[in-house]
Amino acid sequence: MLNQPERPPLICVIIPAFNEELSLPKVVADLPKALIKEIIVVNNASTDQTARVARELGCRVIDEPKRGYGQACLAGIAALNPQTDIVVFIDGDYSDHGEQLERIISPIIYDDYDFVLGSRALGKREEGAMTPQAFWGNKLACFLMKQFWHASYTDLGPFRAIKFSALKKINMTDTNFGWTIEMQIKVIEKGLKIKEVPVDYRKRIGHSKISGTIKGTILASEKILRTIFKYKFRKHQ
Repeated sequence: MLNQPERPPLICVIIPAFNEELSLPKVVADLPKALIKEIIVVNNASTDQTARVARELGCRVIDEPKRGYGQACLAGIAALNPQTDIVVFIDGDYSDHGEQLERIISPIIYDDYDFVLGSRALGKREEGAMTPQAFWGNKLACFLMKQFWHASYTDLGPFRAIKFSALKKINMTDTNFGWTIEMQIKVIEKGLKIKEVPVDYRKRIGHSKISGTIKGTILASEKILRTIFKYKFRKHQ
């Protein structure tokens, strides 16, 4: 039998959002509100009505004018209630299944894991949800992490949860495309307790800002690889 927590954990969801006014209502609607204390939407220099929509949905909105996925996540972290127990990250484009949040947080609550990654590779993916370049880029990144850190990751998925205490320990710094892999490397290096769980994935609403363009794909791929080699060889530099 699973050990029951002494009290319900304080869970906060951070949604980095750039021009997600159409998808955001669906993302928020699917999240199980009974489990969540607060939803923070980081309006990352949107040119549409993302901020207004988020406020109307009852979310706390943080404006981050400096563009970058990691920049938005860092802004969300800075705004967290100090009493937060678990932080969940989910994209604002409706590609992740927010109703599966309990899969992500349960290993932390009941089995004392520090970091839980939602793996799209282990779950069901809608046809066309991941571009070939994103699919093979993830494969390469996970292969390199296995070679360098003996990690057993299958994905770099954005849907993830981490204890707030663990998040503070790893001291995240990346401001753009290297955010997800920086976190995955640092939790290994800190010796934290890690688990992957299967999550489903569908075609996003709107056009991808990264894998949907040649420039975005090249920049993201270059940054992910540079981040891997940076953390692998930094002690020898």
